[in-house]
Amino acid sequence: MSSCVVPSTIAEYEASRKELILADRAQRADYKKGQLSELEALADKVIRQVRVAEAASVWSQEYEGIPHPFPGMEFLTGRSIIVQTKLFEILGKMPKGGLLHAHLDATVNVSFLLKTALKYPAMHVRASTALNATNIGSVLPQLSALPLELRTQGQFALTDHNYPADTWVPMLKARESFAIKLGGPEGFDRWITAALTINPTEAYVTHNTVTKIWQKFQSTFIVSAPLVRYEPIQREYFREFILSSIADGISYVEPRINFLRARPYVAEDGERQLTHREVLRDFQKVVEDVKAELKAQRREDEFIGARIIYSTIRFITPEELEWYLQDCIALKKEFPQLIAGFDLVGDENVLKPLTYYLEPLLKFREMQKEAGVSEIPYIFHGGETLGDGTEADMNLYDTILLGTKRIGHGFSLVKHPKLIELCKERGIAIEMCPISNEILRLTSSMHMHPLPILLNQGVSVALCSDDPSVFGNMGLTFDFFQVLAASEITGLIQLGEMAKDSIKFSSMEPKEKDDALSAWQRRWEVFLEYAAVEGQKFLAQSKV
Repeated sequence: MSSCVVPSTIAEYEASRKELILADRAQRADYKKGQLSELEALADKVIRQVRVAEAASVWSQEYEGIPHPFPGMEFLTGRSIIVQTKLFEILGKMPKGGLLHAHLDATVNVSFLLKTALKYPAMHVRASTALNATNIGSVLPQLSALPLELRTQGQFALTDHNYPADTWVPMLKARESFAIKLGGPEGFDRWITAALTINPTEAYVTHNTVTKIWQKFQSTFIVSAPLVRYEPIQREYFREFILSSIADGISYVEPRINFLRARPYVAEDGERQLTHREVLRDFQKVVEDVKAELKAQRREDEFIGARIIYSTIRFITPEELEWYLQDCIALKKEFPQLIAGFDLVGDENVLKPLTYYLEPLLKFREMQKEAGVSEIPYIFHGGETLGDGTEADMNLYDTILLGTKRIGHGFSLVKHPKLIELCKERGIAIEMCPISNEILRLTSSMHMHPLPILLNQGVSVALCSDDPSVFGNMGLTFDFFQVLAASEITGLIQLGEMAKDSIKFSSMEPKEKDDALSAWQRRWEVFLEYAAVEGQKFLAQSKV
């Protein structure tokens, strides 16, 4: 269409307008897909109608404590409305493909973690002062699995006014003896849960800057680490992560395990530190057990497998990083099918940029050759920032120059047209975590998120949950819902294309990917029929 020719009739104008819209959307995965099947077209149409119907009904209602609700609003405030919608119910059945960006220490529902921890006598808790109504919101619990000789009988309650500061109390005893005026055992649960999660007041009022909310975010890992990294809890944790993922339609997981010598994994006796190989051995055993159980139930299509992205934190020195790189290589030798890649994690806005680690990072490929292991690609976090030209933003250049396979978050990528071009040319997918980005104050709602910009330019995207136990977005249904609810263009077909990309850009071998895509397609056809039928029922009932 010529840019200098102005249509002279309404018919010409409408034809030119249609042509321009199609040209503008031509790079999107759902448009490039081409002709839809009859079932795809029907399901997509019905789901769009459900979204419109609920925008006019569910989201137009008044809810106590939720001023001006709208689809795509801030997640922690709108979550209670989301779970009431038919759209959320239908998306819960969708086959999501793979979860490519999640930090393993924050992937299991906090209530499960707490319930599991209370089973083990080794688990103890202490506080820096006696808890009361005034300070309970600011005093963090300290948790630890103690060796037998250091375990106590729990002579004190954390809520006794004469509780000696920093005195260990068995976790179960601390719960049972929690003061009634502070809620009793349920009050103990709320105290622990508040330390492991981010609530709406923290996200949108008291911690309303990136720096403040990251401080709260990081504190949740400090509190949870002694639980998640205690061997018997860890085994149950791994299993629950995989089973809850499967229940949400996720058929493959590729979580990041954060290895840090200052935050060790502890054996069942509460004393010996687990080696990293023992951690991976336990993870692999859980994966194998779950796959065997599913095979016995003839449910193989529901779970393809799992791999690990070895990670450590951006505050270590370059010399320390070299140790972790060697450790990653040693684990790759022993677990060649389990190690998927390597990453550096942490708040990009305040911690070290990738350029700080260039010397060891550039040596990594040669180190692998010398060790005789297959490639361990970089799968870097990059651009998880509001910055434009800041160190955190500039990390995007380095992720690409260092040969990253995917980019974690890539929130500021939309500011870099050349980098977008390179991502498309080199097949670099973006692990986009929309709810995480919103809660960590990079955007105030889904309508302001840069995801549609990347989709409109044809960048491959895999939707991810990041740290669901902290944010309350367990599985992937919430993230898919937020993306769908906030766009008039994105529909069911685009969600399906992102699910497929999460398999295509995973670290599986080509044969595994083909099998995973075939299994996904079979489940997708079943889901499309379900979505069409359930959506039509809902629309018919709504009219009545």
